[in-house]
Amino acid sequence: MTPKSTRSSLLCPNCRRLISSDEPLCPYCGIRKPGSGFKNNAMVRGMSDPDLLLKVIIGINVVMYAVSLLFSGHGIGVTANPLSFLSPSNNSMLLLGASGTLPIDRFGRWWSLVSANWLHGSILHILFNMLAVRNLAPFVVREFGSYRMVIIFTLGGVGSYFVSYLAGVSFTIGASGAVCALVGAALYFGKSRGGEYGNAVYRQVSGWVVSMAIFGFMIPGINNWAHGGGIAAGAGLAWAFGYLERKRESQKDKTVALVCVLGTLGVLLWAVGSTTVLWMNYR
Repeated sequence: MTPKSTRSSLLCPNCRRLISSDEPLCPYCGIRKPGSGFKNNAMVRGMSDPDLLLKVIIGINVVMYAVSLLFSGHGIGVTANPLSFLSPSNNSMLLLGASGTLPIDRFGRWWSLVSANWLHGSILHILFNMLAVRNLAPFVVREFGSYRMVIIFTLGGVGSYFVSYLAGVSFTIGASGAVCALVGAALYFGKSRGGEYGNAVYRQVSGWVVSMAIFGFMIPGINNWAHGGGIAAGAGLAWAFGYLERKRESQKDKTVALVCVLGTLGVLLWAVGSTTVLWMNYR
């Protein structure tokens, strides 16, 4: 009697074709060890679903905003000014990871270059930024891939606040730096792709950049240095990664994206955990 085969099948984590789990190389795309646990990690697979990815990004921002309000206590801003309505206290935002020369130079909080991208100063602040994410992220996913979008959003946000720090901005928060990194990537895509479609994308995104610049100089408190830094960082990362018409996402892209996700979660959990301890001790 012939023994039953114990071979099982899976979807290649790179090209999503059905293959045997013990293949040393995917016969379709050539990725090494497609059945390894790391390459089939649930978090890595989850980043390949653009809808889920978008919901997670927006969800984390909403949770961090709610946490910042919780730790603000009676210091929540409830004013008639819509730009500052339901604003967390500065102390709450500082503890949770606001960035700038004050947190970095005085307290050594370099990790705030990550955390500041997930904090917001009012209900309108988070609403506008999440609407921008909702509009821009799907385009960047379509043209660059979901893993590269995660890298651009994360590292572009860090780059935006590093530029802001070098410019001497003392205290700053918001996802707009990371959003501007997506703008920079879209700008690079349109310019480098060319043709009717690429030129149309470039013209539209250039109009957004001009509008943001005008808006930034008209409304006080907007961090134009972070916006400019985010656009530059996003364009630079887009240049480094290329886009899907030229180059398929690699396992290296997926690994860097996973590091970005784990690093971000680690920073945010540290920020919330340490703030919780302080809040409990000084109530």
